[in-house]
Amino acid sequence: MVALGNKQEYGVDYDETFAPVAKMTTIRTVLSIAASKGWSLHQMDVKNVFLHGDLAEDIYMTPPQGLFSSFVAVCKLKRSLYGLRQAPRAWFENFQTTLLGFSFTQSRYDSSLFIQTTAASIVLLLIYVDDMVITGSDHVSIQHLKRQLQASFHMKDLGNLNYFLGLKVNSHPKCLFLHQHKYTNDLISLAGLQSAAPVDTPHEVNVKFLRDEGDILPNPLLYRQLVGSLNYLTITRPDISFAVQQVSQFMHTPRHLHLAAVRRIIRYLKGTSHRGLFFPTGTSLNLVGYSDADWAGCPDTRRSVTGWCMFLGSALISWKSKKQAWVSKSSTESEYRAMSLACSKIIWLRGLLAELDFPQTEATPLYADNTSAIQIAANPVFHERTKHIEVDCHSIREALDNRIVSLPHITLQLQLAHIFTKVVPRLRHEFLNNKLMLLDHPHQFEG
Repeated sequence: MVALGNKQEYGVDYDETFAPVAKMTTIRTVLSIAASKGWSLHQMDVKNVFLHGDLAEDIYMTPPQGLFSSFVAVCKLKRSLYGLRQAPRAWFENFQTTLLGFSFTQSRYDSSLFIQTTAASIVLLLIYVDDMVITGSDHVSIQHLKRQLQASFHMKDLGNLNYFLGLKVNSHPKCLFLHQHKYTNDLISLAGLQSAAPVDTPHEVNVKFLRDEGDILPNPLLYRQLVGSLNYLTITRPDISFAVQQVSQFMHTPRHLHLAAVRRIIRYLKGTSHRGLFFPTGTSLNLVGYSDADWAGCPDTRRSVTGWCMFLGSALISWKSKKQAWVSKSSTESEYRAMSLACSKIIWLRGLLAELDFPQTEATPLYADNTSAIQIAANPVFHERTKHIEVDCHSIREALDNRIVSLPHITLQLQLAHIFTKVVPRLRHEFLNNKLMLLDHPHQFEG
């Protein structure tokens, strides 16, 4: 039992997340760079991670019965314990201080990424609570870092990166393959669909679900468990992002029709459980983006859906399928909003890549299929048509003027972000999956 008194007095806010964790986009970016450059990937784990934190506050606890023979009212903690709310924060601060002492710098774009650069090499370390991924161009420096970490903490060297946060990483001379096959099978079992027939697409064509359509589920627990698991599965399965975005809207009061939509997604996964992301070796490290929108796609709110995806060379590293926060008055406006959000992601990725010593010297192409939206971004004369659009959306004009992005037009048939904004037929779905480098588990990795 911990006694703290007033939490504001001690500078503790229990509503905050104390341990920063690596962004999934950062993880995929580092993996794609490692694959392209042929770098080895290593994994380490911290033993009893939350016992490594030094406390900044005065914290007292009542001792467990039988610990002391004489009466002791309270104990003052010198270090963190499991169950202490600020233990994750205390651990990360200790680890951060240690890494900075090893001549690492902390990324400004992801606080869980640490970088050590010399004139001849670079070493990268990603941390997700107690799991670490280490890679870089110098094997000797990596081994030296491992020895330093083992001298500072109780560490376990897990060797080459194999299984990380439920993600399976298979290395091959020609690629890295990232998938969640085991997680997918566990999800199928949770839904009780082991013997169900698979389907070709995660969402039925020409079907839209209403918020209040059908009977309410008497117990929404399973629905929420399945949708939460599906959201985590989108880390390596961009092909289900739009369908999962659709069913995620009904978490508050799901209905039987919504559960049927979730079951269809899982039946699609049953037939594609070995599918994952390919990060090819020897590819370029030029950043490329695609942006799209589906105007007024939500039948309840008439809001549009934003979709974008980012490639580093030919490796897919980031994507989004999300309902817009405002109702757009035209398809051009919805496309313009989507382009602005995609531009913000490009700016963040360019900054991250510059820190990793892979600066983007040319403007990043952001492919869009709406010529009117491209003209509005390039020509501020369209004031009468855009004066109702929020100022932050017009930031894409500044990025265009500063040659951070370019806005080439692309035909709808080649628009790769199309799969993140609407339901597509089977043949189109398979075509886009191939373009996204979302392929089936190769035979070389079986077993």
